[in-house]
Amino acid sequence: MSETKSGFSDDERAAMKQRADEIRATKGLKGAAKLARELEACVKAVDALDGVDQAVAARLHAIVLEEAPDLDPKTFYGFPAYARDGKVLVFYQPASKFKTRYGTVNFDDIANLDDGEMWPVSFAVIDMTDEAEQRIRELVRRATA
Repeated sequence: MSETKSGFSDDERAAMKQRADEIRATKGLKGAAKLARELEACVKAVDALDGVDQAVAARLHAIVLEEAPDLDPKTFYGFPAYARDGKVLVFYQPASKFKTRYGTVNFDDIANLDDGEMWPVSFAVIDMTDEAEQRIRELVRRATA
């Protein structure tokens, strides 16, 4: 990961550019047209992944559709993401995006995961086992309660 003069890596700069492209892609769209474009982008983002990243992202997509159908699929810095009222609630950050050891399922601050003074909001997933799927299902249900 090489750094540029701004202090951001090439991968980070590419992610920022991707986010700007996402915003431009839905500019001027409203309602159902915007939701349809965002859903299409989310599905394309999942389909573009390989291996474990693709398996986790595909299962997360199915889980969200089943457990939290009120969330809107979209992309967030190129990641498959799911939002409520325009704010991302959960997204998958694939390992391949930043060449990391594992991908993560992440919950943003609107997720109802609060548990005392400190709680996890990012979960490393190295294999989409039945146990991992059940845990993600429980987290999505809890986050959207």
